[in-house]
Amino acid sequence: MITVYGYSVSGNCHKLRLLLEQIGHEYRWVEIDSSQGGTRTPEYLAKNANGKVPMLELEDGRILVESNAILCYLAEGTPYLPSDAWLRAQALSWMFFEQYSHEPYIAVARFIRGWTPLDSPRRADLPRLRERGVQALEVMEKHLDSAPWFTGADYGIADIALFAYTDVAHQGGFDLAPFPALRDWLARVRSQPGFVAMPEPQAENAALLAYID
Repeated sequence: MITVYGYSVSGNCHKLRLLLEQIGHEYRWVEIDSSQGGTRTPEYLAKNANGKVPMLELEDGRILVESNAILCYLAEGTPYLPSDAWLRAQALSWMFFEQYSHEPYIAVARFIRGWTPLDSPRRADLPRLRERGVQALEVMEKHLDSAPWFTGADYGIADIALFAYTDVAHQGGFDLAPFPALRDWLARVRSQPGFVAMPEPQAENAALLAYID
């Protein structure tokens, strides 16, 4: 059985849980609280020198890291990853977009709001992060005005990759009201067979996220 090492309230980790549940692949989940140094132990670093989650370990001990690379591996041979070269490249382009133009702003704003103290100097970055995050949401909205999915004609891994942090963007202080096509897409993802929602943050993180800044 494969083993996933992940932090359940991380969007990058939830991507894998969502896909695994939807394809019905058995797996073992090992909870690693990266916010409390769980990825910096000698044991973890021996497997993943980059010290991040998620991490996939195969039965034979092989290790795969980086959430979107893991999504591609797990989705191989399933309808969630297009077999057509052009459609596959389109899906990958949106997954690269997610990691370079979306996650660094939407996910980081959420982390700063919910996992750093109220007096953290990092909170000064929130206006810039929100500005760039809104730009990413605008790109998504434009695409969704004329297409239902990001993976091609059907739902798949690019949608899963983009859904994870977009669905909790409000926790980073993003207002999705101006993005009707994006909100409709979120609803379509939630309606897919096997869908599982990301767990709620722990009480101390939820309290920080509730603070209006």
